[in-house]
Amino acid sequence: MKTTRLLAIASAAGLAVALSACGGGSGASDSSLTVTMWGGAAQKAHVDSYFTPWAKTKGVTIKQDSPTDYAKIKAQVEAGKVTSGPTEVEPNFANTACEGGLLEKLPQDILDKAKATGVAENQIGPCAIPILQYSFTIAYNSKTFSGAHPTTWAEFFDTQRFPGKRGFWKYATGGMFEAALLADGVKPDQLYPLDIDRAFKKLDSIKRDIVFFDTGDQMTQMLASGEAPLVQAWSGRIFQAQQAGEKVANEWKENLVSYDQIVVPKGYPNKDLAFEWMRWFLDNPKAQAADAEASIYGPASAKALDLVPENVRKELPGFPANAQSSAGLVDYAYWAKNYDGVTERLNAWIAK
Repeated sequence: MKTTRLLAIASAAGLAVALSACGGGSGASDSSLTVTMWGGAAQKAHVDSYFTPWAKTKGVTIKQDSPTDYAKIKAQVEAGKVTSGPTEVEPNFANTACEGGLLEKLPQDILDKAKATGVAENQIGPCAIPILQYSFTIAYNSKTFSGAHPTTWAEFFDTQRFPGKRGFWKYATGGMFEAALLADGVKPDQLYPLDIDRAFKKLDSIKRDIVFFDTGDQMTQMLASGEAPLVQAWSGRIFQAQQAGEKVANEWKENLVSYDQIVVPKGYPNKDLAFEWMRWFLDNPKAQAADAEASIYGPASAKALDLVPENVRKELPGFPANAQSSAGLVDYAYWAKNYDGVTERLNAWIAK
């Protein structure tokens, strides 16, 4: 699944891979899009599934950059030299950047089309539409826990019944605070605003058994090796590891649904071309389904989910059984306002 967002924020290695499109796109500003995403195999799947097919019909050249770098977006907009086109971001950034004038407002017809094509309205913003979904799940080493395994966050925090280290993403919006509060008895519909003091108190109760990871590779390695036989995980990476033969599995009960969005930085010269692609993306559930199969990220629209092969669909947040057992959607409007303060507290807590 995704590479660490902390590294992405820190720096961006300029990767400019031009994909020649049928029709002889010149690569000039009027016939190219620079797509910026988190990189790796997931970016390849996304571009191959729903950028390249569109580009081939339009004679457009797709250029790529990775990973997404929020500081770079801000610097480009402020300098009036925007080279980043459609860009994959987290919803909390989309929220604050839209309010701060760093992103283009989407045309109303795109917002209307998103709703009409089955995209969840609570994942649509004035400057952004969702591009994928995933869940924070309870992932377990199926060799260590060949019998019973934790099926709730309360059980995940029960180190006496289920001994072993617990892995968490070292990132404030990575679901650990929501999980801690659910484990402490907070009802899913009463999670937000998060009681951060209460969450830290619950995390204190297992702090000696917590190990942190920064990347998806670290996450799957610590789980598969047994270093941390229980991990709050990115659902798709666990399924991929399982397919590769690792003794790991997802527990979907009380999963926390997350998503990424696509935005266009303010002042991008080819914004109209980017908007044209967005319309095509929303109108093409088959392309979204192809991406879900290749990347193990859930598609943006419910219509696309029905087109995903069943063996993959069962490992996506929108699959009916997984959706019914979910603890809900991560509230990125909350995180847009509270990310900096909670991050500062988290870093200090880890350093103690």
